Amino acid sequence: MKTHVFPFTIAYADTDAEGIVYHARYLEIAERARMNWLRGHVVVGDDIGFVIRELNIKYLQPLRAADDFVVETRMTDIGAAIVKIEQKFVKDGNDCAIINLKVVYLGADMRPKRIPEEFIAQLV
Repeated sequence: MKTHVFPFTIAYADTDAEGIVYHARYLEIAERARMNWLRGHVVVGDDIGFVIRELNIKYLQPLRAADDFVVETRMTDIGAAIVKIEQKFVKDGNDCAIINLKVVYLGADMRPKRIPEEFIAQLV
């Protein structure tokens, strides 16, 4: 499946007192990368769309102020209503953090719903 690449530069505001990226900022940066990946893909009708159901993050090596890196986002599995996604924070060819998540597609009634085929076709 295709990999979406989202470039990012760490600002001072992203770091803790020691100049290392604060752990929760990885989640915000990952969300920005996912939103950029989904930009232009239309949710069908009144459906809510994707929401996070599970999330796991591994911190492998720290990112610091002024670091340039990319977030590589790709789907690893597609089910009827759930998509598994991997997001890697990569600097100079090295993985700094890896986020694995499951998102569920919700209909207007806030219940899991089969992902529309036309939506899947846009993402793969």
